[in-house]
Amino acid sequence: MNDAQNPVPSAPAHGVTVLLVADPGLPTARARTVEDTLERELNSIYGPPIDLQVQTATLRLQPDDTLDLSQALEQSRTFGDPDAVLLLTEIPRVHDGAPLIAEIFPEHNIAVISCPTLGVFTTRRRILDALLSCTLRMRPTHEPRDSSRFERGWAHWQDADDADDHQKLTGSRVVGGVRTVAGMVRGNEPLRTVPKLSSALAAASATGAFGVFYSSIWSMSMYLTTQRLLSIGVLAVLAITGWLIIGNRLWDAPKNQGLARVVLLYNLSTVLTLLMVGSLLYLALVAVIFLSAVIVIDPDYLAEILQRDASVVRYLDIAWLSAAMGVVAGALGASFDEDADLRTLTHGQRERQRRYAEDE
Repeated sequence: MNDAQNPVPSAPAHGVTVLLVADPGLPTARARTVEDTLERELNSIYGPPIDLQVQTATLRLQPDDTLDLSQALEQSRTFGDPDAVLLLTEIPRVHDGAPLIAEIFPEHNIAVISCPTLGVFTTRRRILDALLSCTLRMRPTHEPRDSSRFERGWAHWQDADDADDHQKLTGSRVVGGVRTVAGMVRGNEPLRTVPKLSSALAAASATGAFGVFYSSIWSMSMYLTTQRLLSIGVLAVLAITGWLIIGNRLWDAPKNQGLARVVLLYNLSTVLTLLMVGSLLYLALVAVIFLSAVIVIDPDYLAEILQRDASVVRYLDIAWLSAAMGVVAGALGASFDEDADLRTLTHGQRERQRRYAEDE
């Protein structure tokens, strides 16, 4: 940064006050995880006294999709106008087609850090680096390399031309985009989504159970090649994924060209999340039906019907084909139990809750 063009605020003599506000859910969990380490790092950089407070609040959006910082400003005044306000959000942000990891609003001493842009792996360290880098840029010390030691090669600060402009931390378009989508899928928590599909699970289990009792399915599974069985499983997962997206209107369309990149990230994360959900549902059915077949179907009777040895592979083939039938039936009967579950499944749905209505 050119110091002649960018006047540096006066460095604090000692101590610093920081307010960290995180979105509900995963951002808050991550904020609580790094809280103690963040306080120690701040103490080593600025020295005591360190006043760090972590709160939970939803970062809202205006009708034009810009950030609404009014609630953060109100919390800041309640906290006593801290040196830095750090907002940790699950909103994926984009600047000039590249993931926007962090943005500093110097007029408010606020920095917004986007959780999904930090990916899935080593997120604790990455969150700490982003929080400390933003804090040091808002409240610099006398040591010129304080901020750079928390910066990484996969992200670059776009410094402002003057002190009133926003500083932006961006990632690469390709690798950073992949990292952002992975972070969004992690934020959707696919493991917690499967129990919300109770009607799909009921329909899939009931239909899959027929494979245990009907010998025609046993014979069919024996004559299908491994490649064909795998293809049937893939098609079954695609069927329930497509039905969930279409039937519940989870595909987002951009309202304007400027939001096309962000909406693409929403849709990619939705598809990948539901593919994982469908795959988990399928594998769970395979396991349940396999155990049921081993218990119900006597090996001698299976060998007599198939005129082949009743090996473990035969039972697995039956379970695989029966699960595929069950998942397709589950796709036809899939629905979420409550509207609240639907509204919180994907980033696109959750963002709608952040946006104020036009009349508000």
